[in-house]
Amino acid sequence: MAELSPVLKQATPVIAARGEGVYLYDEDDRRFLDFTAGIGVTSTGHCHPKVVAAAQEQVATLIHGQYTTVMHRPLLRLTERLGEVLPEGLDRLFYVNSGSEAVEAALRLARQATGRQNAVVFQGSFHGRTMGAASLTTSGTKIRAGIGPLVPGVVVTPFPYAYRLGMSEEEAVAYALRELDYQFATVTSPKDTAAVFIEPVLGEGGYVPVPDAFLQGLRERADQHGFLLVLDEVQTGFGRTGTFWGHEPSGVRPDIVITAKGLASGFPISAIAAPAAIMDKAWPGSQGGTYGGNAVACAGALATLEVIQEEGLVENSARQGERLHQGLAKIAEAHPAIGDVRGRGLMRACEFVKADGTPDGQSAQKAQQAAAQNGLLLLTCGPAGNVVRFIPPLIVDGDQVDTALELWAASVEETVS
Repeated sequence: MAELSPVLKQATPVIAARGEGVYLYDEDDRRFLDFTAGIGVTSTGHCHPKVVAAAQEQVATLIHGQYTTVMHRPLLRLTERLGEVLPEGLDRLFYVNSGSEAVEAALRLARQATGRQNAVVFQGSFHGRTMGAASLTTSGTKIRAGIGPLVPGVVVTPFPYAYRLGMSEEEAVAYALRELDYQFATVTSPKDTAAVFIEPVLGEGGYVPVPDAFLQGLRERADQHGFLLVLDEVQTGFGRTGTFWGHEPSGVRPDIVITAKGLASGFPISAIAAPAAIMDKAWPGSQGGTYGGNAVACAGALATLEVIQEEGLVENSARQGERLHQGLAKIAEAHPAIGDVRGRGLMRACEFVKADGTPDGQSAQKAQQAAAQNGLLLLTCGPAGNVVRFIPPLIVDGDQVDTALELWAASVEETVS
C-alpha cells in the first residue's frame, strides 16, 4: 500500500474537506479560521465565487495549451493585465509553475544578461527547494543539508534583522550594508556579481521586513556596480503586505521581480518580470517548460486580479493588518515569552524567546498547536522554529481578526502557563 513520504509532516491535524472564504472545514465539518492561506496562496480566500467560475469556464474550453507550441488567449490577457500592476519598466514576462522555478529562471536570466556568475543573498533568505533556489536559501539547513555540492557562486551576507542583532533598525541597516561592502571587497568582486536577491519581508526566515533604507542602499550599489537587483515577491506580492508589491514603500526600482503564491488564489503559476533590455539578453532556449502559463491557472490569476481590485483587498490588507498587529502586540505585552511582534499588512509574526532572549522554538510550537486545537490554523517559521506567523486571506474582516486574536490569546495563555 502506497503512502506519502514520511518527511512530509503536517503542521496541523486537519484533514480539509472543503474551504470557504477564510475558513477550512474538516471531514467532521468542524470549522477552522485559516490564517495560513496555503502559505500565503489563497489570497482571495478559499473558493472565491469569481475565481471558481473563471476556472470552471476555462476547464470546459481549454485546459492546457503548451505555450511554446500554441498560444492561448488567457495567457495573453494575463500578460496584458499584469503590465498594469507591475513596477514601471518591467514589461516582459516569463511564466513557470512555482516560486522555486521562477527563482531558478531569474538566476539564469541574471547570469546571462550580465555575463557574470555570482549571486548575493542574505542570512535567513528563502528562495525555494530546487537545486539553484536551495543554493540561494539560508532560512535553515534543512533546505540545503545532504544534497551538496550546491550551485557555486552564491555569497551569503548579513540581513538587517534588528531584533536578533540587538540593534536599532538604523544601526542594523548600517551594519548590514558595511558587511555587504566587505563581501564585495573580499569575496565577490562587483565585476563578478550578477545579482542581489532579496525578499521584501523574510518569509521562512522569520517574517522580518526589510527596512526601506536597506533596499535603497542595495539599489545604490546595483547602479554603481552594474549588477541586478532581484526582488523575490513570491510571498509578499499581490497585496500581502498592505501595498500591491512588498517593496513599494521603499521607492526602489527592481530589475527583476519574481511572483507566485497569491497570484492565482491557489492555482499553480509563477512568473518573472524584467525590462525588455534585460529579458532580451536571455539565451535562446533558456526559457520554456511544459506547464508554464497553464490556461486554467491564467484564468484563475485574471479573476484574482479582478477580485483584488473590485473588493479593495490591498487596502483591506493594510487596514486589517494594522488591526491584527495591534492585537498581537497587546497580547505580547502580557506575555514576555513573546519577544517581538512584527510584519507588514497581513503578513505578521510573533517571535518566542526564553528568559535570556534566546529562541524558544518549543513554546512557539506548543502555541501553534494549541491554536489549531482551538480552531485557529497558524504556521511556524524562523531558523529555530520560534516564530508563529499569521497569513490570513486578504478578504479577512475585522470581526474575523478579532476572533483570531481571542483564540490566539487563549492559546498563548495555555502555553506559557
